[in-house]
Amino acid sequence: MNLSMVQQILGLMLLMFSLAMLPPAGIALLYGDGHWHPFLLSFAVIAAIGLSLWLPVRRVHRDLRLRDGFLVVAVFWSFLGVAGATPLLLSDLPEMSFTDAVFEAVSGFTTTGATVIVGLDRLPESILYYRQQIQWLGGMGIIVLAVALFPVLGIGGMSLYKADTPGPFKDQKLTPRITQTAKALWGVYVALTAACALGYYLAGMSGFDAIGHAFSTVSTAGFSTHDASLAYFDSAAIDAIATVFMFLGGTSYVLHFMVARGRDPRLYWRDTEFQAYFWLVATMVGGATIYLWLAGEFDSLAASLRHASLQVVSVQTSTGFITTGFAHWPGPVPAFMMLMTVVCACAGSTSGGMKVIRWLIIFRQGVAELKRLVHPSAEIPVKLGNRTVPARIIGGVAGFFAMYFIVFAFLMFLLMLFGLDQVTAWSAIAATINNVGPGLGDVALTFRDVPDSAKWVCTIAMVVGRVEIFAFVLLLTPAFWKR
Repeated sequence: MNLSMVQQILGLMLLMFSLAMLPPAGIALLYGDGHWHPFLLSFAVIAAIGLSLWLPVRRVHRDLRLRDGFLVVAVFWSFLGVAGATPLLLSDLPEMSFTDAVFEAVSGFTTTGATVIVGLDRLPESILYYRQQIQWLGGMGIIVLAVALFPVLGIGGMSLYKADTPGPFKDQKLTPRITQTAKALWGVYVALTAACALGYYLAGMSGFDAIGHAFSTVSTAGFSTHDASLAYFDSAAIDAIATVFMFLGGTSYVLHFMVARGRDPRLYWRDTEFQAYFWLVATMVGGATIYLWLAGEFDSLAASLRHASLQVVSVQTSTGFITTGFAHWPGPVPAFMMLMTVVCACAGSTSGGMKVIRWLIIFRQGVAELKRLVHPSAEIPVKLGNRTVPARIIGGVAGFFAMYFIVFAFLMFLLMLFGLDQVTAWSAIAATINNVGPGLGDVALTFRDVPDSAKWVCTIAMVVGRVEIFAFVLLLTPAFWKR
């Protein structure tokens, strides 16, 4: 275990993250909201901590292994919430406890979008901007950003990239060098964000709201600058733009890059995971639209389609934007939508959940097992498109499923132990471990009234979901720490 290199990288990333305090300070000065000092003080504190970690080991140069990458990812995402909570604690608006500040910061960085703040419309612009910014940074991953910006991490960059990249296929590189790959992904991310912001602005949002909601949409995070979320604007055009860019945010950025490089949109449809993702969303939108229309939830089929599209895509991509509050829709629709958060969108995207690709692999493995019952001696490969899935990946996916549901059940049991009812506990864990945001029951709109003990459980669930469980569970195994 190269602990010195781990310390060096953590110090560098904290130094890099401290710079994120400067744009909100600039917003405070631009709008004259008087809240620049929490950000400048936070910048100084976080930079000092990062410097104190980096200086003692700045001359150490060793190769990073994948195991070291997992340690960096787990530790950094754990402490990022505390560092990110600093300006929220130092600010008098909103007044937040340590628990609430960490919960809000972790929710932003993990692109969960669950909030404990009520009264967003009365907050200073600098605080509102900061909440949107941390989602955007967390969407593509600050660690991937570090790999892109610091060539000094190039030796161990692949270890960090693999450890922080979602999905079962982590060996694919877009370019010969990992730093170029990280920069390519961030280039696509920035381009989508700019296009989304422009769309929002042309649809009637102010420049401030357009940029803030673009940050939240493309990162599939869900924070808004208004308590009513997108319902504040009551615009079919804005809802349509949000739906499109949430769907794009839930698509693999590797696929986006390949389409942009090849200038061939047909590559989307040649991807097996994208096809499954598209049809899953289309089926759910169609089913929800018809059900809501027949149930009389909305006056017309067009209104049913508008709200069903936004809410289904919002939940399926783990964004969490709301317009009408799907938790109060009739029949089984709310529960079914929460169940689909377990699937979510594509690997290599900014969405949470277990990812479509894993469910495809498990489904096709199940079909293969059924065929083996009829033909016990047959060799029946599991394929995605024309690609045979290696047995090692199938075993890894199966292990991930098992670990996911064990962790889910354990965390849900803890919430019930802390006094939450069954529906609230189940949906709270589903909303946080899948990085979705809104749930059912007492957490349909906000986590403000949840006990502090339960908030810490949900905070852990958000981080565990963001790093896809294994990175944290690995740290608890004796084998991880053996030489």
